[in-house]
Amino acid sequence: MQSIFHRTSIRKYQDRPVEKEKIEQILRAAMAAPSAHNQQPWEFYVVTNKEKIVELSQATKYTKFAKDAPLVFVPCYREKLITEEYAHIDMSAAVENLLLAVDSLGLGATWCGIAPGVERMEIVRKILDIPSHLNAFAVIPCGYPLEEKKQQDRYEECRVHYVE
Repeated sequence: MQSIFHRTSIRKYQDRPVEKEKIEQILRAAMAAPSAHNQQPWEFYVVTNKEKIVELSQATKYTKFAKDAPLVFVPCYREKLITEEYAHIDMSAAVENLLLAVDSLGLGATWCGIAPGVERMEIVRKILDIPSHLNAFAVIPCGYPLEEKKQQDRYEECRVHYVE
C-alpha cells in the first residue's frame, strides 16, 4: 500500500543508470497485471539509447522532459486479441503496476499517454521501428529521482456512494 500513497509523477532524474535487475523486476510487475480473458496484450520496449530517448522526448509536447531520463519504457499492445476492445484497459493495469514497482524500488517515472492518438502512435512506431502488429501505448521516462514530491490526498468522501 505504501507505493500507492507515495507514487507521484517524477520528471527530473539523476544522471545514473537503472540496474538491469530493477528493470526486470519492474517488467515482471507490469506483466503480473490482470487482463481480459488473460490475453496479456503487452510487449515492452526498454530504451536506454540516448539518441532514441531524445527522439522520444520530441514525440509530443508532453514528453519533452524525457530527454534527461536514463531509461524510457514504451509499452505496446498487440493486435488481433481475443477482446481487442479491452486492450487499453489491460495496458492501463500493466502501466499502473509498472509505476508502483518503480516507486517501490526507489525510482521515479511519469506516464505519458500515446494511445489512442494515431499520429503520436505512428511517431513512436517510427522512432523505435515497432512492427505493424504492435501499437505504442505510452512513453514512460524513468530513473532515480532528482526531486522529492509529496502525493496529494485525493480522497473525496462525496464521490463515494454506498448501496446497502
